[in-house]
Amino acid sequence: MSSQPSKVALVTGAAQGIGKAIALKLADDGLDVALNDLESKISELESIKTEIEAKGRKSIVLTGDVSSEADVISIFESLVSQLGGVDVLVANAGITFAYPLTELPVSEWDRVFAINTRGVFLCFRNAAKQMIKQGRGGRIIGAASSAGKQGIANLGHYSASKFAVRGLTQAAAQEWGPHKITVNCYAPSTVETPMIDNFITQVGAPRDAFYAGQSKATALGYHGQPEYIASLVSFLASEGSHHITGQTINIDGGKLFD
Repeated sequence: MSSQPSKVALVTGAAQGIGKAIALKLADDGLDVALNDLESKISELESIKTEIEAKGRKSIVLTGDVSSEADVISIFESLVSQLGGVDVLVANAGITFAYPLTELPVSEWDRVFAINTRGVFLCFRNAAKQMIKQGRGGRIIGAASSAGKQGIANLGHYSASKFAVRGLTQAAAQEWGPHKITVNCYAPSTVETPMIDNFITQVGAPRDAFYAGQSKATALGYHGQPEYIASLVSFLASEGSHHITGQTINIDGGKLFD
């Protein structure tokens, strides 16, 4: 008797931080994993691909800009051609930086929404089309944020982009539920990643003091690590999550409560 083919996941923003941790965790879970990030991250992606292959899973690198419809279409075409389909999408790619709303250039507002919101929409839509065509359901998972649950001063552009992801997630869950596709998001607060380290540098805060302050703001007394988010995504990607959809799940050590 032939064994069932491996399930396939696509992780965007996979070159570092949360995306890297998710990709490695899904490989541990037995999935083949396609890795996406910008062309400038090719060496990091190739290194992660090697790690995944060492775990006995297939992996491919698919560079491209998630804010470009043409790039996203090409990414999914290559994914289907090389790995046969998609069962799990993790639309993780995103950016953040601080800027007062009165001084924020409109071009920067547009850039944040292009990546954090349009990019999620494009990936969600193309994944759903392929999953519906396959007829076996699927798991669509996006990156929200605690800033998408409560607005944050000097991060109004980022907060707005993540609030939008929550609305998209709820609508998509209703549209695609009949096809046995669940759609959910994870909402971290501060997670110790290169992106947050860059943010700390931008605002000129002492790194240790910044993370200590973020830890004190949680009920558990410690801030996030990429592996914490990966564990939640692992569950949302699993068969056991089949009755959860349309949710944006806090994973922030008890900073916010719904």
